[in-house]
Amino acid sequence: MLHYREMVDGDLDAVAAIFAHHVTTGVATFETVPPTVDDWRRKLADVNGRGLPFLVADDGAEVVGLAYASPWRPKPAYDHTVEDTIYLAPGHTGRGIGAGLLGELLARCADAKMRQVIAVIADTGSDASAALHRKFGFTQVGRLIGVGHKHDRWIDTILMQRDLAAWNADSLATGLGAR
Repeated sequence: MLHYREMVDGDLDAVAAIFAHHVTTGVATFETVPPTVDDWRRKLADVNGRGLPFLVADDGAEVVGLAYASPWRPKPAYDHTVEDTIYLAPGHTGRGIGAGLLGELLARCADAKMRQVIAVIADTGSDASAALHRKFGFTQVGRLIGVGHKHDRWIDTILMQRDLAAWNADSLATGLGAR
């Protein structure tokens, strides 16, 4: 059975390994060097220190995914806008884990009084991430052309946005709700 819960120090190695896979094998992240466990420890402390969620999906045997919200920009006027980040372990896609993580993340962002959630999605040629976000009411608000260069290719990013102001935690958890 899958559990979505707050990340703890005991999850650091698994989170680092999941993300390292995406850094080294794909273009979903523009990182080129995998963050260390200590880097993830600092990220966890920063996210939690801001009252934002940092979640993992745990299948009872291992951590199979991660999701967190981080500040969209450092300026004070952006204090109620966050960016979401979601990554799944290899072999665990297509099972609804990403949807579970995103639904829980949005509910917790709403509880934390966040108003806007921004998704910055690398255009990898797959629609999976954008489709997941559309399922939860995100709309595409922009595209940045050729802003990333990784693995010998130029990559666009898709900007998607979700307004949380009119949502309540129950509607977020189901992926439904009024705008």
